[in-house]
Amino acid sequence: MKKRIAILGSTGSIGTQALEVIKQHPDKFELEVITAQINSSLLIKQAIEFKPNAVVIGSKKHYKEVSRALSNFNIKVFAGEESISQIVEMDTIDIVLISLLGFSGLNPTINAIKAKKQIALANKETLVVAGELLVKMAKINHVNILPVDSEHSAIFQCLTGEDFNPIEKIYLTASGGPFRGRDRNFLSKVKKEQALKHPNWNMGNKITIDSATLMNKGLEVIEAKWLFGLNPEQIEVIIHPQSIIHSIVQFQDGSMKAQMGLPDMKLPIQYAFSYPLRLKSDFPRFDFINYPKLTFEFPDTKIFRNLALAFEALKKGGNMPCVLNAANEVVVEAFLKDKVPENGRGIGFLQMSDIIEKCMQTIQFIENPGYEDYVLTDIETRKKTLNYISEI
Repeated sequence: MKKRIAILGSTGSIGTQALEVIKQHPDKFELEVITAQINSSLLIKQAIEFKPNAVVIGSKKHYKEVSRALSNFNIKVFAGEESISQIVEMDTIDIVLISLLGFSGLNPTINAIKAKKQIALANKETLVVAGELLVKMAKINHVNILPVDSEHSAIFQCLTGEDFNPIEKIYLTASGGPFRGRDRNFLSKVKKEQALKHPNWNMGNKITIDSATLMNKGLEVIEAKWLFGLNPEQIEVIIHPQSIIHSIVQFQDGSMKAQMGLPDMKLPIQYAFSYPLRLKSDFPRFDFINYPKLTFEFPDTKIFRNLALAFEALKKGGNMPCVLNAANEVVVEAFLKDKVPENGRGIGFLQMSDIIEKCMQTIQFIENPGYEDYVLTDIETRKKTLNYISEI
């Protein structure tokens, strides 16, 4: 039987690539639902091409446009944030790809788990914010959370067949982004146009900035803790500029397994959809001759402080990762929009870390948070972060 798929965030980088995977395997996958926040024109185009059962546009002001454009097709049209969360409960959905941005992925993921849908997770922030809650819910509801991040997919693939072999350590690889080796003086003058030029991966703007600051790797460290049941001491980050080895597992006998391949997000997307099978693909193949040297180095956490802040949040636990994530989402948005406070100055590349750290030091710590605590922490942190930006 075909797997019936819902893609939350179909107009983003992961969503569009997921549609390519579905298109390549019409005998294996069927598109059931797609959603978008504001990109109504692309959502309409995708709906006409793939003819899903339903579409959701998050911004209600675009509802009439989408509904009118799809009126001649047998496609249900809904609008609003609540509809995005509720649509995952449809009986005709087998697997939900969560590729929404940031904190917005939390509630739909919770609803999908409660509805016993398998989760293909491309929204690392969901596990960063409420990992303990989600892992418990998934276990109770017998739901698999299948990682789509290339690094976590790599770890997941390396662990296949190793159920009874404990992990000693994992190594998450990072390209180092566009500013690897640069000093603070250079970074203090960086503009968004420079930060958006990732050397290896083609991603959305937010994750590209996170990669440039190494926050993306920090969020992945926290995500790995919950996906694989690890302690902070079992997770190490290494810089691997070629992005060929996507991550490594070290077992208690000292042996190591690595998953390798060209940087292409369609491979981990397809594996999450087809698991436990590997489907034939026409993805470009890696050739050792084209990569005679694979190099590795330690990350500079004194220059790229976000990675150190993420480890700090992970070790403290509670609602601290939620604070880290909320503050980061706000400062990245400000950096991308060149948001200028009243004093006429925008937020700089290095100031993003300063503000995140300040929030971690001032937001009330909750050791054992529940869902409402996460929501309130997110709201409070966003307000405080905006205040700190205005004071620059």
